[in-house]
Amino acid sequence: METESGYFIGVRQHSLYYQAWLPEQFPKAVVVISHGLGCHSGTFMNAINALVPQGYAVYALDLRGHGRSAGQRGYISHWSEFRKDVQIFLQLVKRQQYDRPLFAWGHSLGGMIVLDYVLHYPHHLKGVIVSGLPMGAVGVSSWKLAIARFLSLVWPRFSLNTGIDPAVNSRDPAAIVDHYQDTLRHTKGTARLATEFLRTQNELQAHAAELTLPLLMLHGSHDQTASPTGSATFFQQVGSSSKQHLEYAGAYHDLHNDLNAHAVLADISQWLSQQLLLKKPCQLVRG
Repeated sequence: METESGYFIGVRQHSLYYQAWLPEQFPKAVVVISHGLGCHSGTFMNAINALVPQGYAVYALDLRGHGRSAGQRGYISHWSEFRKDVQIFLQLVKRQQYDRPLFAWGHSLGGMIVLDYVLHYPHHLKGVIVSGLPMGAVGVSSWKLAIARFLSLVWPRFSLNTGIDPAVNSRDPAAIVDHYQDTLRHTKGTARLATEFLRTQNELQAHAAELTLPLLMLHGSHDQTASPTGSATFFQQVGSSSKQHLEYAGAYHDLHNDLNAHAVLADISQWLSQQLLLKKPCQLVRG
């Protein structure tokens, strides 16, 4: 496995960090990962170690305000900054892997970012994977969201701890220890990010029927950070004729770092292979 890393310039001249993991042979496809709130590109090593040996190139960026990227932790002024950063990053990936099929995988907040991106640019990707999508209720308390709505108008950079306990995101003790020891993670959310999140959540729900790319949606049945019911309801509204929903019994939010990560990653690999063979996966709910 070869690795590379570097920086690119996003919207408003923000310096954004990315990493890439490349197979020894010419890659058969590329998977671009967008992480969740408070995380960074280096938190998907289970996925990378599973996908790269199978011939996939994997690219991941640190969102603005996250990891090694510039910006106040957990802050954006408008959701379009995420969208345009992803657009610029995908252009970088395409220059390096110009003729390879391109898939996007968004986890949690990253899932919303990816879905919003394909809603605006539906022809740039071959398919989309979304895990732990936060639709409906989320793990942040209602009073914090209420404060954020008010402060977004007068103090948009006001920051609060999200209050999400890492222990509710994975059942794997080693993953929880890694989380606490990872100095690149944070638990910050700002007033403006909260209101932009809620606005984009509503927009995605209103335009779900316009999402027509092949879609694989994954969720843990015991996810306390993002509602499994909200995710499943949204999935039913998606307009794609080639969509698949998998729910993992007992699993928590970070499926790629949970005790059943091997099964999740095997399902992702199978779906990717189906897409490369131009096969349409059937809808399936795993109990």
